[in-house]
Amino acid sequence: MFDLFIKNGLVYHEGVFKRLNIGVRNGKIVYLGKTVFKSLETVDAKNKKVIPGLIDPHVHFDLFCGTIPSRDDFYYGSKSAIYGGVTTIVDFLDPTRNAEELKKSFFERLAKAKNCNCDYHFHACIREPNGDLEEYVLMMKKLGMNTIKLFTTYSETHRRTYDRDIKKLLRLSKKYNFMVCAHIENDDLINRDERLTYMELSEARSSYAESSEALKLCKFAKQTGGYLYMVHCSSGDTLKKIYDQYGENLGINIFIESCPQYFVFNNNVLKGKNGYLFTFAPPLRSESERKLLIDCIDYVSTIGTDHCAFNIEDKKSHVYLKGMPLGVGGIETSFVVMHKIFGDKVIDKMSKNVAKLERFAGKGEIKVGNFADFAIISGRNQTIGKPHGSVDYSIYENMLVNITVESTIIRGKFVLKDGKFFPRKGCLINCKEGE
Repeated sequence: MFDLFIKNGLVYHEGVFKRLNIGVRNGKIVYLGKTVFKSLETVDAKNKKVIPGLIDPHVHFDLFCGTIPSRDDFYYGSKSAIYGGVTTIVDFLDPTRNAEELKKSFFERLAKAKNCNCDYHFHACIREPNGDLEEYVLMMKKLGMNTIKLFTTYSETHRRTYDRDIKKLLRLSKKYNFMVCAHIENDDLINRDERLTYMELSEARSSYAESSEALKLCKFAKQTGGYLYMVHCSSGDTLKKIYDQYGENLGINIFIESCPQYFVFNNNVLKGKNGYLFTFAPPLRSESERKLLIDCIDYVSTIGTDHCAFNIEDKKSHVYLKGMPLGVGGIETSFVVMHKIFGDKVIDKMSKNVAKLERFAGKGEIKVGNFADFAIISGRNQTIGKPHGSVDYSIYENMLVNITVESTIIRGKFVLKDGKFFPRKGCLINCKEGE
């Protein structure tokens, strides 16, 4: 007897859709095949697709941004995620300088995540290190993490990590088999003139500031053999240059993440009536760079959202860039938006590839032995509305998309069924144990 049986669905299995039935017991997939069995609960997924639960590798829930916190906390951010078929998120610890601060930051963040409705994990996050880096790495591993986020900019808020330490971390990443995740902007090329308005965000944080820093870090990764993961790549120009110069390293020890907003919008929207709603860093790029980013999608390993959501008034109250809360939401719509552009080829970039890089055992694929994490998708067109979290707008509102997330299942339990939300307590993923 199964706890849950999903029949008649088109199941995404081994990279293609197959007509399969899925049997679930104790939160895991125990059967994939054609036979129909009795179950405590049976779901008929006829005319629908069943895909692996999506994993967002880049979210900022309840993040203090210097003036205000991001408005989606773990409860509401994960609720919004579930409406988008996302079953696992990776948030960030507050930036720390040494191993003791890292340990403290981990347990502080863990307390904030206690109301998360989906499964969750954390990236370690380093700034201006003042302790032994190897000790920092060993503490990270002890706490069950395999990724360290660093910033190559934000020196004004003491978040920057400098080249000497970046090289050390890359060498350590080869020794201890972890990933260095980098925010890639050249700090010296950022214009911090306090007279700049949000309309000038793309000029203040230029595409060249991103591409020049990305190429430098790729050079470091090639020299050291370390593992580099560059987050929220915003420009097709950056992506193409990385491929042209370091293509042999892509997917081997250099990995690139991008976000839906960069594929959908260009920087002309910043000049529009509601341009302040589109403010985040790195910013939107030119139309030619957006199109080139689409053309180079095959070089992108993963899709994250950089979900850091604010309300309209939070943005509207800041004309100048100084003090402007940079960030937007998008976790609820990430899959439907990306699927509209790229179709099924984005599935692995939002599930399997993330699980592999994060080393999440039992996640990212529909196969026997894995956790029963699924999104059930229909071909029903929808016009995107306001998100189901705690914020009052989405930059994707009124966009027409061609699929709908009907239901979301985490570890064999419905958290969204036919559009109705069921809260649950998410599980911390500990990479030491694989669950």
